[in-house]
Amino acid sequence: MSTAGFDYTITRTLNAPADKVWQAWTIADSYSTWASAEEVVLDVRPGGAWSSVMVIPDGTRIPLSGSYVEVVDNKRLVMGMNVPGRDEPVLMNLDLAANGDTTQITLSQTFDTAEDRDQSEQGSNFLLDSLTAYLAA
Repeated sequence: MSTAGFDYTITRTLNAPADKVWQAWTIADSYSTWASAEEVVLDVRPGGAWSSVMVIPDGTRIPLSGSYVEVVDNKRLVMGMNVPGRDEPVLMNLDLAANGDTTQITLSQTFDTAEDRDQSEQGSNFLLDSLTAYLAA
């Protein structure tokens, strides 16, 4: 597996306990609500598959798929995303650190190019904005 040098890490504190944040990422109905996704299928276990169709604000539909590499309930998800033209999936690490009624969430990824990193970092910030709003509702 390549370990190129283009990575990002985003850390935020969410006003929700870790189990609620975990459920938002791992229950299909919850995920589809906050992540602007349709046709969500989540088999949350190591080797389990996931798929969804992201609907971006202009109405464009983007099918996504991948699998779970590591699953530690309420603490860590490592998800691989299938990318056309790549042999290896792109991995996203999601780490949760519970602190009473709040949770620190950290998303991190590594890419082959700065352009891919920047695009994914922008998408991850958008996702975290949506998750924050969902948890506050």
